[in-house]
Amino acid sequence: MPRRGLVAGPDFENFRRRYFTPVEVAQHNQPDDLWVSYLGSVYDLTPLAQKHKGDLLLKPIVEVAGQDISHWFDPKTKDIRMYIDPLTGAQRYRTPRGRFLHVPPQLPRSDWANDFGKPWWQGTRYEVGLLSAQTRNIRIINTLTSQEHTLEVGALESMWEILHRYLPYNAHAASYTWKYEGKNLNMEHTLEENGIRDEEEEFDYLNMDGTLHTPAILLYFNDDLTEL
Repeated sequence: MPRRGLVAGPDFENFRRRYFTPVEVAQHNQPDDLWVSYLGSVYDLTPLAQKHKGDLLLKPIVEVAGQDISHWFDPKTKDIRMYIDPLTGAQRYRTPRGRFLHVPPQLPRSDWANDFGKPWWQGTRYEVGLLSAQTRNIRIINTLTSQEHTLEVGALESMWEILHRYLPYNAHAASYTWKYEGKNLNMEHTLEENGIRDEEEEFDYLNMDGTLHTPAILLYFNDDLTEL
């Protein structure tokens, strides 16, 4: 049975985020918490780093922790960029930072084996979500407490996903009606689909500071404690 006071929506105990902003990825920049993004997706390489802890071939990956490494890859093949080795005339992976995990050596060696299966950059085993190519700021104002918070959100995130971002500031966010300019928001839609336009480009064109006008979403508490 639905719990009284909660608006209809996803089960947040099992809710999984679809999008992550570049700022969020950048926060995971340690060997024991290592995220990267490439070709539009976000990957948690922490298990890989823990498995190969102390391996010198892990160093180039640790150096780019929290960063976007799309330039490592060929967008057509989704594989590491290749080049022709002038020494052997064979195709090799292009690794300017030095050879890293699962990249074969230039010449045959007895201490390297390709029994690891798929290289770490292929497949979705480490994928945690998509990278928000475009982000924007919104203000969320709790009309009950007058508290205000500014969030950076992905332009393609639904209102439910934005609500999930807001939960650390208000654990009862799903007990509120979300409104913009007096109209109830469709929680399945994005900000743009709800009529909350991103006017940053227009402000830039007018040489105005867009941070002076951040759209505000108002939260109204659903007081239904008298309902049976």
